[in-house]
Amino acid sequence: MSRIIHMDHTGDASVLYPTGIDLPAPQANEVCIKQSLIGVNYVDVYFRKGLYPMPNLPGCIGVEAVGTVCAIGRDVTGFEIGDRVGYAGFPVGSYCAMRNVAANRLIKLPDDLADEHIAGSLLRGLTACFLLVHVCKAQAGQSMLVHAAAGGLGQVLVHWAKQLGITTFGTVSTPEKARIAQKQGLDHAIFYKDQDFESAIKDLTDGQGVDFAIDGIGGETLSKSIRTTKPFGTTVNIGQVGGQLPLLDVNTLANRFLIRASVLAFINNVQDYQKSAQAWFDILRHASFPAAHVYDFANASQAHQDMEAGATSGAVYLKVDP
Repeated sequence: MSRIIHMDHTGDASVLYPTGIDLPAPQANEVCIKQSLIGVNYVDVYFRKGLYPMPNLPGCIGVEAVGTVCAIGRDVTGFEIGDRVGYAGFPVGSYCAMRNVAANRLIKLPDDLADEHIAGSLLRGLTACFLLVHVCKAQAGQSMLVHAAAGGLGQVLVHWAKQLGITTFGTVSTPEKARIAQKQGLDHAIFYKDQDFESAIKDLTDGQGVDFAIDGIGGETLSKSIRTTKPFGTTVNIGQVGGQLPLLDVNTLANRFLIRASVLAFINNVQDYQKSAQAWFDILRHASFPAAHVYDFANASQAHQDMEAGATSGAVYLKVDP
């Protein structure tokens, strides 16, 4: 029997509830994991709401967890009982105490990084690597706008971008959020409730704009984000917290690039997945991020409520009792 967080239909956070299921033995190419910490990411909210289609309903959401190997399929090599492992990506269904996962989706966790250090940050780290290294191919001397710079992904992007020598501009809601982002190296904080961020970018860059804009907000913010980029700059949309994506006039993209990028699609490639994870571990070894927001496993609905309300910053994870 494995405890899971289940949902019968899409909706608000109240659709999530704990229950139990019978878990079969792992298949030949699978490993069974006793999960200890389960990452909560905003993409989980999209699946819960139905913005992204669930493969099955009733079903279980979640795309990230860490734990230990407790059973191994007959064809699996390279893993032993008790190994510390983590994973991120498809298929959805990580909100559970035990889970069978394809062996090629597992990442062995390094001895010098605790589970608590990795949990809730793995998908964000993979996303930052994907955006900075693979999509933008960012280089020292370039500039980047990061929305929600004090959020979980925002802090990672700012920190990693600074390691690459990139000038960072970030939207934040309050002076406290600005301080959080500035601890990760944010160069210019823009208070979006008091300032028009498009105008602020023009002022701060002497009208030139930025090389890259990372937009997880969507809605009308996306159009404005595109206009903050310099000629032949790139806007990368990775979400729609602020609403459905608008219909865009193609003239908006004159001499500019727009990509709607999915890290979940990127990490389907096992080689890129493993390499990006190791790059994230290298960043984690020398970074200092705020303590994670930790919720009891059964309180997944509260974690979702807080995340949607903007009450969390940094990693968020569910703790599974032994």
